[in-house]
Amino acid sequence: QVQVVEPGGGLVQPGGSLRLSCAASVSSVSSYWIARYRQAPGHQRERVARISTSRTTYYTAYVKGRFTISRVNDKNTVYLPMTSLKVEETAVYYCNVVAAYSSRDYWGQGTQVPVPS
Repeated sequence: QVQVVEPGGGLVQPGGSLRLSCAASVSSVSSYWIARYRQAPGHQRERVARISTSRTTYYTAYVKGRFTISRVNDKNTVYLPMTSLKVEETAVYYCNVVAAYSSRDYWGQGTQVPVPS
């Protein structure tokens, strides 16, 4: 069973920055598509960013230019620095790890990111 750990959450003021991490207990994170999702109170979970096995990245339009997803293979970790955070981005942020060879996916437990008004 793949374990997904998501350190890095916490309270951040509007306009501030925070870096989320996602570490997976796999032999090589480069064999997985890894995405960050978030779920705000009263809203559906939405995908925020994703990095493929070839390091191709995707961002939802709302975060383009402010969030950057990257992967460090020797640490089996994906990072998501977030800048210029807004109150409406208060959410639980989740990491989703998808095996490229099987499409089986795994979720982390989520980490809270409150951006108070």
